[in-house]
Amino acid sequence: MQTVPENRKISPFLVFFTVTSIQIGVGALGFQRLIAKTAGYDAWISVIIAGLATNMIMWMMYKLLEMGKKDLSETHKFVFGKWIGSLFNTFFILYFTFFIITILRTYIEIVQVWMFPDFNTFWFTLFFLILCIYIVRGGFRTVTGIAFFGVVFPSYLIVLFGFTIPYSDFKHFLPLLDHSLKELIIASHQMSLTFMGYEVFLIYYPFIKEPNKSKKWAHIGLFSSTALYLYTTLISFAYYSEEQIQKYIWATLSTWKIVHLPVVERFEYVGIANWCLIILPNVCLALWCASRILKQTYKISQRKGVFIIAALSLLIIPLLKTRQQINMINSILGNLGFLINFIYIPFLLILVWLLKKVKLKS
Repeated sequence: MQTVPENRKISPFLVFFTVTSIQIGVGALGFQRLIAKTAGYDAWISVIIAGLATNMIMWMMYKLLEMGKKDLSETHKFVFGKWIGSLFNTFFILYFTFFIITILRTYIEIVQVWMFPDFNTFWFTLFFLILCIYIVRGGFRTVTGIAFFGVVFPSYLIVLFGFTIPYSDFKHFLPLLDHSLKELIIASHQMSLTFMGYEVFLIYYPFIKEPNKSKKWAHIGLFSSTALYLYTTLISFAYYSEEQIQKYIWATLSTWKIVHLPVVERFEYVGIANWCLIILPNVCLALWCASRILKQTYKISQRKGVFIIAALSLLIIPLLKTRQQINMINSILGNLGFLINFIYIPFLLILVWLLKKVKLKS
C-alpha cells in the first residue's frame, strides 16, 4: 500500500467529527419507536448499552489495525489472500453503496411526507450526489471539513428539544427496570442502524496523523453520540406516552411541532432542511470509502470510482417507491451493520492475532 503524504492527512482531534457525523443521520429522527416497542420506557438503558458496545468495537478496530495492515482492504488481503480478500473488499464496496442508497432514500421520504408530496426523487438525488462528488474529489481533508460543519452548524437543534420540558412527565419512566435483560439487549440490537457508520474508520485510518493520539477523540466522539441519543430518548419518552411513541414513525420530527418562534411557525420544516447538512457527511464519507476500496481492489482511480458508485446509487434510489421498500432497506442495512460491527470485526481481529502469532513462532 502506498504511503499517504502528510499533507493529505488530518489532525487526530478531527477524528471526533468524522466519528460523530457518520453516527448522526436519518436514524436519529425515528429510532425511539423501534426501541420502545421492545423494551418500553426502559429502552433508555438499551441506548447506554449500545453506546458502550460501540466503544468496545472501536477499541477492537484500533487493535486490528495496529496488529495487521493499515486499513481494512489490505487487512483482508493479509488474512485471506489476494483473491478471497478481493471478494471481501467487493462486499464492503457494495455495503457502503447500500449505505448511501438507504440514507438518501430515507431522507427523501421524510421530505415527501412532511413537506412536498410531489418532491422528485431522481432530481434531488442527482443534484445531491453531484455535490457529494465535488466534495469527495477534493480529497479526504475536504470530506473531513464537511463532517466538521455537519456537526457544528446543526448543533443548535439540540437546544430546541428543551421546548418540550414544560409539557413532559418524567413519571413515564416508572417503574424502572420493568423489562427483562433479554428485552433490553434486543432493543440495543435495534439501535444498530442509528449507531452504525463508524466502521468507516477502518478505511480512513491511514489518513490520520499520529493515530495513537486519535484514540481518545474517537472514543469521545462515540460517547458524544451516545449522550445525544440518550438525551433525545429521555426527552421523547417524557413528552409522549408509551402508546403514542409506538405510533410515531419520526418521533423527533413530531417533537419539533411544539417549537414556535416569532419568525417560524412550522419549525419542523427548518429542522428537515437543516438535516440535509447532517446527512451530507454521511453520504460523502460512505462515497469516499467505497471509491477508496474500489481503487485498492480493482486499480480503478478514485476519481473514476466516485462516479461509478454515485451512478449506481442514482439508478437504484428512484426505484424504491413505497414505505415497505424503504423500511425493508433500513432493516437490511441495520442488520448488516450489526453483523459487521459486532461479529465480523471481532472475528477478523482474532484471525489477525492468530496469523501474527503463527508467523512469530515460525
